[in-house]
Amino acid sequence: MKQKATLKQIAKELNVSVSTVSKALSNSPEISEPTKIRVQEFAKLKNYKPNNIAVNLKSKRTKTIGVIIPNILNPFFAKVFSGIEKAANDRGYNVITCISNESLQKEIHAMDMLSNGTIDGFILSISEETQTKQDFKHFKEAISDDIPIVMFDRISDEVSCDKVVVDDFDSAVHAVNHMIKLNCKRIALLSTIDNLSVSKLRAKGYRKAVADNNYKVDENIILLTDNTEEFDNKLGFVFENDIDGIFALDEHASVMAMKHAIKKGIKIPDELNIIGFADGVWSRRLTPSLSTVSQHGPEIGEAAAEMLINRLEAKEEEAPEYVTKVIKTELRQRESTRKL
Repeated sequence: MKQKATLKQIAKELNVSVSTVSKALSNSPEISEPTKIRVQEFAKLKNYKPNNIAVNLKSKRTKTIGVIIPNILNPFFAKVFSGIEKAANDRGYNVITCISNESLQKEIHAMDMLSNGTIDGFILSISEETQTKQDFKHFKEAISDDIPIVMFDRISDEVSCDKVVVDDFDSAVHAVNHMIKLNCKRIALLSTIDNLSVSKLRAKGYRKAVADNNYKVDENIILLTDNTEEFDNKLGFVFENDIDGIFALDEHASVMAMKHAIKKGIKIPDELNIIGFADGVWSRRLTPSLSTVSQHGPEIGEAAAEMLINRLEAKEEEAPEYVTKVIKTELRQRESTRKL
């Protein structure tokens, strides 16, 4: 195995001080660019690796962020993670990712495992079981132990921390209003994530838009569940009613609704307009392609990482107040809705 050089050896070889080598390797503005390049290239040649343990003990920081995602198969969370990783790497931070698989216990285990000095703070979206049980003790304990948390998408008002959300309520109002402008008068509301905070906000937005346009809310064309099997079994009953529009609050609901409509021979968008929520790959690959509310996942991830790192690097007396940043969504019109 190739022997690793030390700071002292590099300094001696280049006839500079250890401090100069250290600053050059950390890209300090105090060192001239030619010296930085010279030191960095020589260090690489000599197989120099920094002693991260020593650096962490000195700075009391690991320069590592723990990310807990509920479901890695969901394209939205994958997009958010890409944004987190990009912003973190740009600021010199590493990322460790855990998947809660919508489980409260796995979420708690992940936080316990990483809270032993492995990470400086967490970025997370609350698991389905945690929201259902309204059990947020593990988040509050981490914050009380001076481990900051930034929540995104699925959040809790009970936990005082920084948050990044999309305008779920307003975007639902906008989407339904758009369908009404398309002359849709009987718009069904579908969801398989009714136990999540985001679904409830979107459903409220639907009801407001319908009421504001002086339409009657018909409970017969509203199907809100937290179980995909139950949803699939009941979806046919919604289609027994006279509907000309569908607003689906998650990808499963939108894809199954389109599949059911096509199976029944309903022409999309001539006879039925459909708008889904969350702009996954299936939205573009379906035939016809699905109009969706896009949540800008990478932007959410970048914002969450910036918020956490800014808090980590702020002096204690300058620590910012907790804020909730709202990322605007975008209605992407494809083939499942008529053109205005």
